Amino acid sequence: MKLVRSHNSDPNFLTLVDLLDAALRITDGPDHAFYNQFNGSDTLDVVGLLLADNVAISCGAYRIKNDSQVEIKRMYTRLSYRKRGCARLILTALENWATEDGFSETILETGINQDEALAFYPKMGYQRIPNFEPYIGVKTSICFGKKL
Repeated sequence: MKLVRSHNSDPNFLTLVDLLDAALRITDGPDHAFYNQFNGSDTLDVVGLLLADNVAISCGAYRIKNDSQVEIKRMYTRLSYRKRGCARLILTALENWATEDGFSETILETGINQDEALAFYPKMGYQRIPNFEPYIGVKTSICFGKKL
């Protein structure tokens, strides 16, 4: 497997985002349109891709929130590659790149129906935090943060 730092218009990334969005349409149900408005690829500053035999199998990204924080976005691993540590590799790379870029904290949001994410982020050292904008008051959102 090969880990690559890329950009928000990388075709490999956009392919994985299409798969992610299809999955989220199902798990988010009627809330999907609300969440989807905050997930535009054009707002992402750094993209991480994991490739196996030149095929993108996992991705994640971050966007800059302020001088000290980045928001983790668009974490996804193809179904056939799950439970192999791909998400761990992507998230660790994003955290390392954020640190190298001068940031000291990551934050993220996930939905109450995202069972895998709700189990994964605490294992990676993330702690639940109060919901941040635009998720303040959104009962189906759970936010996490981590000091780098």
